[in-house]
Amino acid sequence: MASHRRPKQPSRTRVTVLTATAAAAVALSANAGAQAAPKPKVDEVKSKVDKLHHEAEEATEQYNLAEERRGNLQKEISALQDKVARGQAELNTLRDSIGSVASAQYRSGGIDPSIQLFLSSDPDTYLDKASAIDQLSAKQADVLQSIQEKQRTLAQQRAEATTKLADLESVRKTLGEKKKSFQGKLAEAQKLLNTLTADERAKMRAEEQRASRAAGDRVDLGNEVPASQRGAAALNAAATQLGKPYVSGAEGPNSYDCSGLTQWSYRQAGVRLSRTTYTQQNDGVKIGRSQLKPGDLVFFNSLSHVGLYAGNNTILHAPKPGAVVRYESMDYMGTFQFGVRI
Repeated sequence: MASHRRPKQPSRTRVTVLTATAAAAVALSANAGAQAAPKPKVDEVKSKVDKLHHEAEEATEQYNLAEERRGNLQKEISALQDKVARGQAELNTLRDSIGSVASAQYRSGGIDPSIQLFLSSDPDTYLDKASAIDQLSAKQADVLQSIQEKQRTLAQQRAEATTKLADLESVRKTLGEKKKSFQGKLAEAQKLLNTLTADERAKMRAEEQRASRAAGDRVDLGNEVPASQRGAAALNAAATQLGKPYVSGAEGPNSYDCSGLTQWSYRQAGVRLSRTTYTQQNDGVKIGRSQLKPGDLVFFNSLSHVGLYAGNNTILHAPKPGAVVRYESMDYMGTFQFGVRI
């Protein structure tokens, strides 16, 4: 007869070994997964951050352009509303005049003009008055018709401007969402930067310092002569803002984006520039790189960035998020488009 024995329970030592083995297997599996997605290299991180900065700046300039168009439309709408108000006042005055004529007719009892002539004791006087009233009524009718037509035109213009303004508000909202998206990508890139070692971050900072000539550094700008006094004045004004932070959409005096700095600087020189890179390119005469003089505007990267040429292949600009107004070699700026002399 077969014996029935209870199965032997594993010892505590064996259980511990099995548990440790399983844990090791999990760890090895995790390590294998990590090896499948290696940490990006420093150059890759920097490349991604630079790309996101460029995209964010481009979105900012597009947002600024929409804001400028919106402001111009708002002024046009205000002007149209003023014209409509004046036209309405003129129309009300004419209506009052027409009302006076109607009252006079009512007081006469609304008698047919031929009968009034027959009953009049002084036909000549009556005819003179009737002729004057006819002329006045005809004139009022002409002016009234003109004002009414003007009012209709202004109302159409106001409706058109309001429609455009609504469209621009929609564009502004879209651009705002787009910029918010880029800011999210920048935050993602910053997290990636935080994964670098202290030595890797130090290497990136050193490279940034080589590309940038910070506010406190002695910068060799050569002895190039500005093309005009206003260019020299704008460049001198910009130099007083060294060290102030880049902020998207900022126009000074505490922070700037790239076109905000150039606009502010030329305003100090008594020159009014438009607000964005896309419009500032048309505020002066386009020139080539070899023609640049201190104070000229310099445009880069499909018109998404602008700065002031400072001399000796150097620009003064508000570079990007996280940076400050500074001098920088044009060799690190990307694709040069053209200069603009104001």
